[in-house]
Amino acid sequence: MNTAVIIPCYKVKKHILAVIKGIGEKVDLIVVVDDSCPEKSGKFVEQNCTDSRVKVIYNSENLGVGGAVKNGYKYALKKDIDIFVKLDGDGQMSPQLINKIIKPIITGEADYVKGNRFFNIESIQKMPALRIFGNSLLSLINKFVNGYWNIMDPTNGFVAIHKNSLKLIPLEKIENRFFFESDMLFRLSIIKAVVVDVPMMAHYANEESNLSISHSAISFPFKYLNRFFKRIFYNYFLREFNIASLELLFGNMFMIFGILFGGYFWMNSINTGVVATTGQVMIASLPILIGFILLLLALHVDLISIPNKPLSKQDFE
Repeated sequence: MNTAVIIPCYKVKKHILAVIKGIGEKVDLIVVVDDSCPEKSGKFVEQNCTDSRVKVIYNSENLGVGGAVKNGYKYALKKDIDIFVKLDGDGQMSPQLINKIIKPIITGEADYVKGNRFFNIESIQKMPALRIFGNSLLSLINKFVNGYWNIMDPTNGFVAIHKNSLKLIPLEKIENRFFFESDMLFRLSIIKAVVVDVPMMAHYANEESNLSISHSAISFPFKYLNRFFKRIFYNYFLREFNIASLELLFGNMFMIFGILFGGYFWMNSINTGVVATTGQVMIASLPILIGFILLLLALHVDLISIPNKPLSKQDFE
C-alpha cells in the first residue's frame, strides 16, 4: 500500500526539517501544507529540504489545522495513495511511529487509527497536568458524542486513514480548526468506520500551542451537542430503528413526564404550603426511574455497537 504523510505547518519552522528527516523510506509522498504561515515554513522547506518525496502546497489564507490537513488530503487523493497519515510539524509526535500507526490499516483491522498518549504510564507522567485533565475530559465527552467507547485521547493529532473511508467523508463539512479531530470522529461514526488506538509516546518541549482555551470553552460545547444529537438521530432513527431507538424514545418521554409532573407539584407545594401526597410523589418518581433505566439500556446498546467491520476491505471504486 502506498502511504502519504500530511504535515500542516503554522509556526513550526524550527521543527519541520527534523520531522521530515525522521520519516522513513516506506512513505511514498510527503505533503507539507503551509497554512499561510508567518514564518514562511513552506518556502523554508523548499529551500532547505532535498527529499524528493516532499511536495509543498500553500493556503492563501490561514484555515487552521483542519483546513490545512483537508487540503493535504485533497492533494494526496489525486495521487496513487492508499493510506493517509496526518503528522503535526511541531515535533511532538515521532515520525518513527508511522509504521506502527499504519499497521492496523495494512492488516485490514481498522479504517482509522489514532495515537494514544494515555496508554503508557511514563508518557502520562511527562504530560503537563492541564493536558492530562483536559484530554481526559474531552475523551469522555467524545465517547458520548461519537460512540467510539474504545477510543482514548481524541484530540491526538497523529492519525492514519484508509482511502476508502476518506472518500466517504464529506471533507468540506468538517471543521477547519481545532475541532477537526473530534469532527473527524463524528463523520467516521456516521459511515461506521472501524477506529482503533495505538499506544505512543509524546514529546513536550518548547513548542507553542495555537489553541485558544477561552474560545474553545465557549464554542466546543455547542459543537459537541450538535454532533451528539445528529449521531443519535442518524444512527438510531433515520438509518436504523432498533431496540435502542425505542429505549431512547420512551426513556426520554418517561423522564420528561416525571420531571414536569413532579416539578408542578413541587412548585405548587412551595406556593400553597400543601405537601404533595404519596401518590403524587410516586407518579413523579416512578417514570423518572423507569426513564433512567431505559436510557441506561440504550447506552449499553451503544457500547456494544462499536463498528467492527472495516470499510477498507470493501471496494468503493
